[in-house]
Amino acid sequence: MQRLRIQHETKYQFSTPVTFNPHRLLIRPRAGHDVHIESSRLYITPANTVKWQRDVFDNSLAVVSFQASSNKLIIASEVVIQHYEHAPFDFLVDDYALHYPFQYAAGEQPDLASFQQLKFSNDQGRVKDWLQQLNLFGRQTFDLLMTLNLAIHRQLRYQVREEAGVQSPAQTLVQGSGSCRDYATLFIEACRSLGLASRFVSGYLHAPATEVGNASTHAWAEVYLPGAGWKGFDPTTGQVTGSQHIAVAVARDPETVPPVSGSFIGPDLGLPIMQVNVQVNLLA
Repeated sequence: MQRLRIQHETKYQFSTPVTFNPHRLLIRPRAGHDVHIESSRLYITPANTVKWQRDVFDNSLAVVSFQASSNKLIIASEVVIQHYEHAPFDFLVDDYALHYPFQYAAGEQPDLASFQQLKFSNDQGRVKDWLQQLNLFGRQTFDLLMTLNLAIHRQLRYQVREEAGVQSPAQTLVQGSGSCRDYATLFIEACRSLGLASRFVSGYLHAPATEVGNASTHAWAEVYLPGAGWKGFDPTTGQVTGSQHIAVAVARDPETVPPVSGSFIGPDLGLPIMQVNVQVNLLA
């Protein structure tokens, strides 16, 4: 077990006071058998009320309603967790799914169907051409997924992108670069084109850069493996996820789970200045 402190601050500075509509926050880690939340603090200004709920994917969602106008918005979270996922390769895949291709069990197919649906159907020609180059067929399922994971990691150039949303898989392949969320989106779409149930994960990564601070959130993918459940693959690092990955939200659509989302009402004076600071520290 290791203890981690996650500090996440988002600041918006406006040129004039504005009125904030309700905002949705997905910044609280997903607790479970592998992650225990030891403490959690949330600071938000201007004056507000916060209501917590579970969304359709069982993510912890905070809905913030504001009571005052302001020329700035600050959302700061500090969470201390206990992470027990120390052996990411300690799992067994059911015999029928050891080798690709396979079909999910009849009882699981209805629940997994939405995670097999393509998001970027127009990109399938380019994605399939790329997959064909990787020579994935006839492999063990886990080996196939690791090959795919490492191919994205090694073939593409990582690029920080401040723009909202994700690139299409074809765009990422053509440009040869993308952010972590673009890498995850390509991995997911590739898996779905192979008939494998896959979903998007947003969260935090414990790494030397996030120990220092001035970092951002992270994204990766999960694939449902019979007998093992949802297993995480991070094409940005080329790794299977473990205790260095802290999941916050999972989704079928990569564009539906930004950490902070909302709108405001005010004069048309351009976009606000935004600053994000994420710091993840290992505690004694």
